[in-house]
Amino acid sequence: MVPVKKDFVDNMFSVKGKVALVTGATGALGKVLAKAYGYAGAKVIMTGRSEGKLKELEDEFKAENIDCCYVVADPAKEEDVQELIKASVDKYGEINILAVCHGYNKPQNILEQSVADWQYIMDADCKSVYIVCKYVAQQMVDQGKGGKMVVVTSQRSKRGMAGYTGYCTSKGGADLMVSSMACDLTAKYGINVNSICPTVFRSELTEWMFDPESAVYQNFMKREPIGRLAEPDDFVGFALFLSSDASNFMTGGNYDCSGGYLTC
Repeated sequence: MVPVKKDFVDNMFSVKGKVALVTGATGALGKVLAKAYGYAGAKVIMTGRSEGKLKELEDEFKAENIDCCYVVADPAKEEDVQELIKASVDKYGEINILAVCHGYNKPQNILEQSVADWQYIMDADCKSVYIVCKYVAQQMVDQGKGGKMVVVTSQRSKRGMAGYTGYCTSKGGADLMVSSMACDLTAKYGINVNSICPTVFRSELTEWMFDPESAVYQNFMKREPIGRLAEPDDFVGFALFLSSDASNFMTGGNYDCSGGYLTC
């Protein structure tokens, strides 16, 4: 039996000096996680489709002495992702952590939703995850140091919902893909792949759900043992944990970050 080492315990939650690539960095959760990696001492590459928003983030982060850069890319386009990885490696030499935070939804009843709209959701939330993880995994394999992948899915990957035939399907597919990628990548290459499944968290798109007087909010509270909806900050600890050596024995998991929603 090998005794635990003090150096490991002292540094098990550290990502200092690592290079973290964050997709969907201009979104509410992507921005928070990107900044958290930076605060924790990682070098951060932010990516998204809006150069204006990315530039604002870069300026904001650098004002706080975070070592960072941005690359404009659409995660659903293979050539964009390949260029993203090349630019990231040109800048920092390697990629050690991938946080997939992008996503899209257009709620509609199946009778009203076009096949094209359904396919767009699938491409944005499932195909794009495959593309990003595939090419980042290849980069990590080439580096020979292993790595950590954290994919943000949703508690809707585990529960159906009216109007969500696209979103639930895409997120459920992403969770199964995470588990399958772990089977491909962890034992052979040392790349841990996990997903976190949040409940509704505050953003520009969801702010309307946070009105305590609304029927939507009150309905959520019937199944939220924690007694509130989430803030983006609520997921920082889990993301950092899954990106650090503290989670070295965890892979292929779809972890409940729903405030207890999935238990009720």
